[in-house]
Amino acid sequence: MALPKYAITREFPDLSFDEAKERTIEALSEEGFGILAEIDVQDTLKKKLDVDFRRYTILGACNPPLAHQALQNELHLGLLLPCNVVVMEREGGGAVVSAVRPTDMFNIVDNPQMAPVARDVELMMKRVIQNL
Repeated sequence: MALPKYAITREFPDLSFDEAKERTIEALSEEGFGILAEIDVQDTLKKKLDVDFRRYTILGACNPPLAHQALQNELHLGLLLPCNVVVMEREGGGAVVSAVRPTDMFNIVDNPQMAPVARDVELMMKRVIQNL
């Protein structure tokens, strides 16, 4: 699987999907992120399209102090929030965890005040992925 430039990704060949998801939520919490939304993509695709898909969950993670700071500088930034983190089954077994790379995502925002916030969030997301 080719890894996208806009993601911070780590593969776990020996970690189950459920364990990867649990560790990801714990690691996010340790960095001050709560989960605002959890989307079970596998279940949704089965119900809506009757197609089979690997286990795949999108976690909408939010760090309230940083979100507040960002929204004070850029009111429409809510269009890019929360930060998405994906936990998916790995082909051949195990799991893959990917977090959006905030500095890439926030490049579309024409507001220099957002750069430090994006860098801070990216450092946190890197620690989350690294600490799994």
